[in-house]
Amino acid sequence: MNSADITTVKSILSQSQNIAIIPHRNPDGDAMGSCLALYGFLKATGHTAYVVAPNDYPKFLKWMPGNDTVINFERENPKAKEVINGASVIFTLDFNDLSRVGQMESVLKEAEADFIMIDHHQQPSDYAKVTYSDVTMSSTCEMVYNFIAFLGETDQIDADIATNLYTGIMTDTGSFKYRSTSSKTHRVVAELIDKGADNMEIHQKVFDTNSPSRLHLLGVALSNMVILPEFRTAYITLSQDELDQYDFKKGDTEGFVNYGLTLEGVIFALIFIENREEGIIKISLRSVGDFSVNEFARQHFNGGGHTNAAGGRSETSMEETISRFNDILKTYKDKLNP
Repeated sequence: MNSADITTVKSILSQSQNIAIIPHRNPDGDAMGSCLALYGFLKATGHTAYVVAPNDYPKFLKWMPGNDTVINFERENPKAKEVINGASVIFTLDFNDLSRVGQMESVLKEAEADFIMIDHHQQPSDYAKVTYSDVTMSSTCEMVYNFIAFLGETDQIDADIATNLYTGIMTDTGSFKYRSTSSKTHRVVAELIDKGADNMEIHQKVFDTNSPSRLHLLGVALSNMVILPEFRTAYITLSQDELDQYDFKKGDTEGFVNYGLTLEGVIFALIFIENREEGIIKISLRSVGDFSVNEFARQHFNGGGHTNAAGGRSETSMEETISRFNDILKTYKDKLNP
C-alpha cells in the first residue's frame, strides 16, 4: 500500500463503520483465514463487522476462530443481503474481480459502500476505492498482516487472529514450499507463532483429518491419473458418479492435483472434476518453474490465478474437455520442454 492509500484507510476507519468482509466463491484457507482475521481485528478496533461467504467451504476449515459468525449467502440470503446493503465499507479479500463471487456479484455491484480490496492475484479489476494488490505476496493472509502493520495496530493481533492468518499462509504456500514464500513470510509467521498461533495444532486440523471415503476417492483419483511424458504433464479426472460413490464433501479433493507434480519430470499437473449440478468441469492447474498456469487457464479455460497455481472451468462434457485439452497441449510442447 502506498502512503495515500494508508491515509485513506486510516481516515475511513477512524470512525466506527458497518463492515462486510467478502471472500471469493468456494473459499479456501487463505480466503477464510484472511476474512476471519480481518473480522477479529475490526471488531477489536470498534467496528461492526460480518464475514459473508458466497457459499459453503470445506469442513477442515470450520474449526477456525470466528467460523460460527460467518454468514452463508446461499443459505442465509436475506440476512446476507441486509448486511451488504447496510455496510458503509466492504472489504473484498483474496479475489480481484466481482465475477469471482457468483450470485453475490449483482448485490455487490449495487452496494453504496466504499470498497477496499486486498488480494495477491494477477490483473486486478478497478472497482475499489482502495486497492492493495501485490502478486509477489505468498497469500492474502500475509497481506492482511501487512495491512494491520501499515495501520500501526499489530498489538491488536491476538491468538485467534494469529491462528487465522497462520492457517491462510500455510495453506496458500503449500506448507511454505512454494516460490512465493519469502524470508518476510517466515518472519511474519514467526511473529504469529509468538502471538499464539499453534503451528502443529493448525497443521493437524487442516491436513491430518481424513474420512475413509476421502481416502477411497484419492485412490480413484490416482488410478485415473494420465501421464504424458512428452509434455511433462499429468492429469486426473473425477466424474460425478465417482464423487457420488464415495460420498464427496466440499474440500475432499483439496490437494489431489499436487500428486502429479511429485512425479519425476512432470512440471504441469491438472485435475478435472465434474460438477453435474452446475453443468461444468472444474479444473485446477499447478506447475513448477516458469510455466504459467495462470496464462494457460486465462487463455483456454475461463480462469486464472497465479503463475504456478490457477483454476478454470469448462462447460462441455468431460470427454470433450479432455479432448480439447489434449489438442491445446500439443501447442505447448516447446514451452513445456524448454
